[in-house]
Amino acid sequence: MKSKLTVLASGIALATSAGLYSTLSVAEEKTAELDTVTVIGDSEAARELPGSAAVVSNEQLTIEAATDINQVLKTVPGVYIQEEDGFGLRPNIGIRSAAPGRSEKITLMEDGVLIAPAPYSNPAAYYFPTTSRMHSIEVLKGAPLLRYGPQTVGGVVNLVSTPIPETNQGSAMFMMNDRGSADLHLNYGGKTGPWGYSIETAQRHYQGYKDIDRFDDNSGFQIEDYVAKLSWEGERNQFLFKIQRSLENSDETYAGLTDVDFRRDENRRYGLTHIDEMDNQHTGINLSHVFEWTDNLTSTVTVYHNDFKRNWFKYDGENPETGDNIIDDANGGNANAQAILDGTRDVAGLAYKNNNRAYESRGVQANFEWFVANHEVNFGARVHHDEMDRFQPVDIYDQVNGNLVYQNTVAPTGSDNRYEEADAFSLWLTDDYQVTDRLLLNLSLRMEDVETERNQYANPERTALDDADDQRENDYREYMAGIAATYDLTDSWQVLAGFHEGMTPLGGGARDGDEPETSDNWELGVRFNNGVFYSEAIAFYSDFKNFAEQCSVGNPCSNGQTSGSEVLGGAEVKGLEFSAGTLFSAGSFDIPVDLMYTYTDAETTDEGGAEDGLTLQSIPENVASLRVGLEHTSGWNNYAVVKYIDETCAVAGCNKTSSSLDETDALTTVDLISRYQFDMGPEVFVKVENLFDRQEIISRSPFGARPNIERTVWAGVLVDF
Repeated sequence: MKSKLTVLASGIALATSAGLYSTLSVAEEKTAELDTVTVIGDSEAARELPGSAAVVSNEQLTIEAATDINQVLKTVPGVYIQEEDGFGLRPNIGIRSAAPGRSEKITLMEDGVLIAPAPYSNPAAYYFPTTSRMHSIEVLKGAPLLRYGPQTVGGVVNLVSTPIPETNQGSAMFMMNDRGSADLHLNYGGKTGPWGYSIETAQRHYQGYKDIDRFDDNSGFQIEDYVAKLSWEGERNQFLFKIQRSLENSDETYAGLTDVDFRRDENRRYGLTHIDEMDNQHTGINLSHVFEWTDNLTSTVTVYHNDFKRNWFKYDGENPETGDNIIDDANGGNANAQAILDGTRDVAGLAYKNNNRAYESRGVQANFEWFVANHEVNFGARVHHDEMDRFQPVDIYDQVNGNLVYQNTVAPTGSDNRYEEADAFSLWLTDDYQVTDRLLLNLSLRMEDVETERNQYANPERTALDDADDQRENDYREYMAGIAATYDLTDSWQVLAGFHEGMTPLGGGARDGDEPETSDNWELGVRFNNGVFYSEAIAFYSDFKNFAEQCSVGNPCSNGQTSGSEVLGGAEVKGLEFSAGTLFSAGSFDIPVDLMYTYTDAETTDEGGAEDGLTLQSIPENVASLRVGLEHTSGWNNYAVVKYIDETCAVAGCNKTSSSLDETDALTTVDLISRYQFDMGPEVFVKVENLFDRQEIISRSPFGARPNIERTVWAGVLVDF
């Protein structure tokens, strides 16, 4: 580690001091106004970075009337999606060697600010920003991601919110589907003199697509999301204040179906889950200041605070007659377990937990951007604190004649009554060095210094601990280095290569002496761009010494644990990303085509005591998408989006077992969108999700088989004013 860091630091020092070249081409193209919310910019910028990246544009989000982040990111190479509820409320997003469980192994940001509930101590993304209010979505991989963090193995997802418009204007989008669900997105804003403002709301009221046994309860959700921004711009200063508030109530459960029940009716839901419900609220406040010290030196300082509270009241899945998971019992042939699920067997002691947690994250981050000769140097720091307070009483019900009868409440102790926190200090230094007209070099250093603590209580009053292990502390410091480059072979052909060291934080339950997951990550690729046709192929490889699964009830580890982590030991993840896009013309029609394919081979190695050759959990071998448009000069435009994902291991090592219960199904879906723009009027559209009504087992987490959403037809209107 030290030798690599020393070499890289020397390289950065030499690059920064070599100030005799003319003008850096990147600096010439830089706009006078610094954009403080993006990490990439647009698709063209992504295709020039010395590292793999992608941008889902505002055009694509608008065309597809996007409301589900899962469906959007299925079109991005190197990204893995594990659906859960069919709506994308709590997405599971993975990137390359970072498995998708609860999106906790990737860095999630909104407008460049960490947005996971507790990014260091409890990063599981039980909160996720509303997709329908996003302006664009950025995905960054490779060595340049060391500018961000804390998760630096797989990649970064940055959600870019609606910008303040230059003039007073607004837009409204409203759509309804064939089940009576409704989506509304409304925003208005503008600039007057040095001041700018915007107000925005997303309102989502959904009818569920699952039918609950014996009850007429809904299985949908309601979300209210509000955002306000206020900006001020002077000659050298810019200020941006942003406040966001959202409320969610969703009738969601952790319980899926047995495989037999799924094959009979994939949209069935067991009656004993009819009281399951998630309630949450999120508040985010950011204040950013941009100061231009000179024409070549700019600083950006952001103070942020996020507060998230949730209570997911739900059946915990335990069979009170055996103490095991009731779905597993029924899948194994236990007729009594199946009868309990069917509601035909009376049983006492069904446990429903109030998964009540309060999260807080806050911090300040500062970055200095300095253009000097042929260098764009970024150096900065972040001081961050986050915490999670878990107080989870359990309600006990009996099932009598298919109905639930409340008995008593058990006060929380042990893992249901604990407090975890993390304090982190981060430093970064990057240099984009235009060595020649053809060679661009990116050099990166990052340091993470993290302290975590957990207190787990033996009584509801929090005056006693069970044993010494209930009070844990851990601290670690990691240095990460990266180097990446692009070289223009011709005006159309470019090669890229990169290496970086990655880290995944331990979480608040780490014990003294535990080490975070680390990896060495490589990529090598080629790009072609002649203005009409673009293509990119990038091979990637990650080598882990201590690959770890993060365990939770929502995403159990392969050994069944629902808290802490399971270290599998050595692992290798290698694969290939391919993307291509072009535009055809046929008479009055333009035909844009975009293709994406990702191949991944992810297995354990025998290093660190792991069994060799176990396929890793939740990382599919093949993922692909195809987007085709048919755009007419009259304003009538049509689009088809085809998405494919391979069968995937639900537990590590499913390739060495013969059980179909250890993996999910392969799935292909087709979405169709038809839009018409009236002259001087609104735009109307029809969207059909899952045209051929293909539903498969897309997840076995938290427990039981779960389907993707059934065929759904939407009609909507978009008005600009």
